[in-house]
Amino acid sequence: MIIGVGLDQRLGLSLREHTDLSDEAIGHGYESMWTNSMSVPDAFHVCSAWSSRTELLTGTPLRTGIAVIPAAKGWHLDTLINQAATVGQVGQGNFVLGVGAGGAGAKYWGGLGMPDRPIAIMRDYVEILRQVLSGTETTYDGPVIQVDHLKIPPPTPGVPVYLAALGPQMLHLAGEIADGVCLNWATPSQIAWSNEQLGLGLKRANRDRSEVKMSMYIRVCIDDDVAAARRAFGVQVLGYGLARPGVDRSLSYRGHFGRMGFDDLFLDLEERRADGAPLVDLVDLVPDEFLNLVGYFGNAQDAPARFAQLAEGLDEAIVRIITARPGVDPIVEAMDALTPAKIRDAIKQ
Repeated sequence: MIIGVGLDQRLGLSLREHTDLSDEAIGHGYESMWTNSMSVPDAFHVCSAWSSRTELLTGTPLRTGIAVIPAAKGWHLDTLINQAATVGQVGQGNFVLGVGAGGAGAKYWGGLGMPDRPIAIMRDYVEILRQVLSGTETTYDGPVIQVDHLKIPPPTPGVPVYLAALGPQMLHLAGEIADGVCLNWATPSQIAWSNEQLGLGLKRANRDRSEVKMSMYIRVCIDDDVAAARRAFGVQVLGYGLARPGVDRSLSYRGHFGRMGFDDLFLDLEERRADGAPLVDLVDLVPDEFLNLVGYFGNAQDAPARFAQLAEGLDEAIVRIITARPGVDPIVEAMDALTPAKIRDAIKQ
């Protein structure tokens, strides 16, 4: 299993701070660095900076990745391909592009000028991206997207394309056509279920499990102030999982948490929110049992063993850091608490 670290825009880092933290990642033994689709600093620039800095430190760029770019939302294929290919060159083949739908429902897709056909749309995106980013001149006539003689100039080291997948159909699609799959906020039992669903897609395409890597951000908030860590962690969980008023609860992350058996919990929280309860108060009502199934909050000592349990079944487990305090120090403290060596020691026990 590859063990990486994930840094995102919620940490409030500048590009310089992101670059400096790649020194810490190397020093702590991390094997990859990941970020999400950011506003400022841009995710492609962050990965490029990480690659350049780690090449200076070690002679070889560290593996970097974006999980994930909302491919259809604000991205023209030409632009997305050019960005990914450029960072692929900087990373000398050690860059992974993760793409996802970015939203769900007829209103979302209609706002993008696309039909409400997420599986067909993501099939088109992944097929085209994989072909062009491998250096192949591509003409493609899909159900939604068509391109004619799309190519990028050499040298092209190749950029693996991972697909974000929560539900069964997207997991099947990842097994059929992607280089990897990006899970998110999944319990250990959901990881096992996702592996089964991925296998159905692999079988359909006559592919081997080794051809598709399964990765996931596992969020952690390390702090001796356990109450503060719990609050910061819980705010992020609910920020993903609570359905906006009027939105179909079967879709996106709300549907994901419902499939995992937490529908009643989220229905109760949504009703309380409708009655005026603020988010921080809702966090206090969430059972620790639930929070402990989708990540870790608390002290450094207990973190490696719990992380090892949460990562079972993954090919790449990413320590995605949440902090209860501002600044770089709590990020470095989290890296120190969850080094790959400590996690692997916990796995052996």
